[in-house]
Amino acid sequence: MHTNNFKILFALSFTVFINTLSFAQDIQTKKDSIKPIVKDVKIVKADSLLTPQLSERAQDSVLTDSVKPKKELLEHIVKYSAIDTNKFNQKQHKLYLYNEAVIDYGDMNIKAGSIIVDYNTNTVYAKGIVDTVGTYTQAPVFTQGSNVVEPDSIVFNTKSQKALIYNSKTEQGEGTVIANVTKKENDSVYFLKNAKYTTAEDLEDPEYYIKLRKAKIVPGKKIVTGLANLFFYDVPTPLGLPFGFFPQTEKHTSGVIIPSFGEQNDRGYFLQNGGYYFAISDYIDLAVLGDYYTNGSYGMRMESTYSKRYKFRGNIGFRYENLINSERGFPDYSKNTIYNIRWSHSQDSKSNPNSRFSASVNLGSSTYYRSSINQINTGAFLNNTLSSSVSYSKTFHGEPQVNFSLTATHSQNTNTEQINMTLPTFQGSVGRMYPFASKTGSKKGIIQNINLQYNVRGENRIQTTDSLFFKKEMFDDARAGFQHSIPLSTNFKLFKYFSLSASTNYNEVWTFKTISKSFDPIERKEVIEDVNGFDSFRTYNFSTSLGTTIYGMFDFQKEGKDRKIQAIRHVIRPSISYNINPAFDKYYDSYEVISADGLTTSDVDYSRFERGVFGTPNKNFSSSMGISVSNNIEAKVRDKDSTATKPKKITILNNLNFATSYNFAGDSLQWSPVRMSGGTQLFNNKMSVNFGATLDPYALDNNNNRIDKFNIDNGGSLFRLTSANLTTSWSISSKKGDKKDKKSRGIEENLRSGGRDDDMFGVSEDFANNQFNEEDKEEEKPSALYNSPIPWSLRLAYAVNYSNSRRQNEISSHSLMFSGDIELSPKWSIGASSGYDLKNAGFTYTQLRFERDLLSWRMNFSWIPFSSRSSWNFFIGIKSSILKDLKYEKRKQPDQRL
Repeated sequence: MHTNNFKILFALSFTVFINTLSFAQDIQTKKDSIKPIVKDVKIVKADSLLTPQLSERAQDSVLTDSVKPKKELLEHIVKYSAIDTNKFNQKQHKLYLYNEAVIDYGDMNIKAGSIIVDYNTNTVYAKGIVDTVGTYTQAPVFTQGSNVVEPDSIVFNTKSQKALIYNSKTEQGEGTVIANVTKKENDSVYFLKNAKYTTAEDLEDPEYYIKLRKAKIVPGKKIVTGLANLFFYDVPTPLGLPFGFFPQTEKHTSGVIIPSFGEQNDRGYFLQNGGYYFAISDYIDLAVLGDYYTNGSYGMRMESTYSKRYKFRGNIGFRYENLINSERGFPDYSKNTIYNIRWSHSQDSKSNPNSRFSASVNLGSSTYYRSSINQINTGAFLNNTLSSSVSYSKTFHGEPQVNFSLTATHSQNTNTEQINMTLPTFQGSVGRMYPFASKTGSKKGIIQNINLQYNVRGENRIQTTDSLFFKKEMFDDARAGFQHSIPLSTNFKLFKYFSLSASTNYNEVWTFKTISKSFDPIERKEVIEDVNGFDSFRTYNFSTSLGTTIYGMFDFQKEGKDRKIQAIRHVIRPSISYNINPAFDKYYDSYEVISADGLTTSDVDYSRFERGVFGTPNKNFSSSMGISVSNNIEAKVRDKDSTATKPKKITILNNLNFATSYNFAGDSLQWSPVRMSGGTQLFNNKMSVNFGATLDPYALDNNNNRIDKFNIDNGGSLFRLTSANLTTSWSISSKKGDKKDKKSRGIEENLRSGGRDDDMFGVSEDFANNQFNEEDKEEEKPSALYNSPIPWSLRLAYAVNYSNSRRQNEISSHSLMFSGDIELSPKWSIGASSGYDLKNAGFTYTQLRFERDLLSWRMNFSWIPFSSRSSWNFFIGIKSSILKDLKYEKRKQPDQRL
């Protein structure tokens, strides 16, 4: 009895607990009740004086025992429930729970069809139950902390926290471990034998798995295995490792990035996209990748992403490639170094409403996208410009409001290798002020609407070339200056229906470098010298405009007739303006051109501000009138929906604009050509159409030069068509194809590289680094008839330009671009991007894409069949990021052309 006191106390505690909350289902035999023996008890109240008082010195130290009390038998409250059976056997000291049984003890939770708790051995045994049709149901679900195990049965010791788990399925990160027998050593260590690790969705019949002969699992941290190899549908493959390590963590961790390998014609064997990932913190990371070719070529890339919630987010990338063509000593040997820097930063608008910082940087070698052999640059191959902008702005609220901003910009033409930069641009403004307006009520009349503001702009402009970029020489020709402007304007109603506005503008320009021109009689050429020092000029002008809006309605409705077109509304906005610019010829100088015999042949006028940042002042007096008319046409039609109570409004013409001007100060050719532009949307806004034309009223002479004679007076028409253009874009798709997200990762990469926001010029693809994002697929309703909808989408872009300014009467450009995607089946999809040059009769840059969903795997194939970028790339790999290095990639890269 004395040796089993622990077990007896454990059983008695559960007995008391059960008897207070439930009734036993055992039928007890009737026995004579034992009457309690009652004895008289005399209670004597002890006098405090009779109790001996102990002094503090006389007290024995044994009274204050230093031995800690024994740990309670149960550390937590036990909660349990079941539907059919809830019984405690006092003889066997066992608790029986049946049908949807649940036990909660601390952080442990067990749900099963049947649970037996043996208090003698501190063991919990849980298993499922077999229903009337012989199906095994209510299999146990064992949860401890964040770890969840779904076995067929489990034996768990509540004292040692050890367990034996049979036929379990345990989620570990993105994968699942399936084991016949699992030994739970403690809360943080599991041992397995002959287990399977897979990321498949169908765990009953996984299409692949990695067989683990022996394994140790530390939940949330790692899986360490012995001999392991890959199986496809229970068929073993020779792909395996003598030991393996699978990190399992919810946090970012550092690690090695496995490279891809292959061969290229003129560079030999290579390793690409290998390196190391640094998980610096929860806010920033860094990936360092590199390429190496056996002929000596190499490349490196650094990509970093940073983010802080409700504050900002961004990414920085640097790419460098040292490309060697052929072998040293051969005539076609060449070496080329290219680089690219990208930075994107965006600030949360709520973090600081009064100030904002943003950045979008894309700069580097002009030939980078054409020379790079990285697959991710495929969609940016046709980029002609690189542009960057970094800006900071701040607003000071008040009356008036003050704003200022600092911006650094960069624009680079990759064909001419010309680079224009502003380092930096400063802009400041003081908000609009109404000095004569009343403090209360609305502003009325010409006086109260008088307003003025102040603007200042400063620039340090640099123009250089690709070869001098980031070198000292690029700063030698930098031009800096400031421009101050004070616009003063007012507006008011005239004759109720007309709006009249008038404005004048004072402009002052400061510059720190001017020029001086002279003629060199020896070299017989113009000589330009820079003059350092502060200089300035001031100008002003005046303008006014008068406009109105005319509404016209054509009603087609008649009583008793329900016509399809019920009404057409035409909105016309005519406007006439007048501008006057005085002559500021005092800012102009001249130099004499001397002939070879020493005589002055002519005087050449010039302005010392010609190379300034903000241009030159007007030399000639200008007085001109501008005329413009804009149109908008809409229609009300009968809605196809019979339940609609109102007609449907559609747009016939979004805009149709005409504009011209007349120069009163000109001595000839006073009328400028009429410029016409317009646009509309068709097919429920699926197709956009934009067009424009230039109409010249003057005729041409025999040398195809404009003369001061109207074309109609020269035997021609009223206007002469000198140029025209038409652009259309049409996007059509099936109902399901229309739901697909067009902003894929490839298109986002195109935008970051300065390309288009569509796939007309192809899509940047890096299959090995692209995690597969499965789309939410709608559940199809079963039908008696076979029906397989095929989602598809098609995008078309058509452009044509006509030129006839000098009677050339030619189509200067004529092209059709198209791209599309089609899902042949739920698992097969193909896409293409191409175009056709109708003028030169040839296909443009073409890319074909194929994709196959292999359940837990994916297969991609990209092919550029022709052009200088002719190449293909094949990839097959696991979707899950934890096993993304389990892949096969084969590619044929484009031959380098320098």
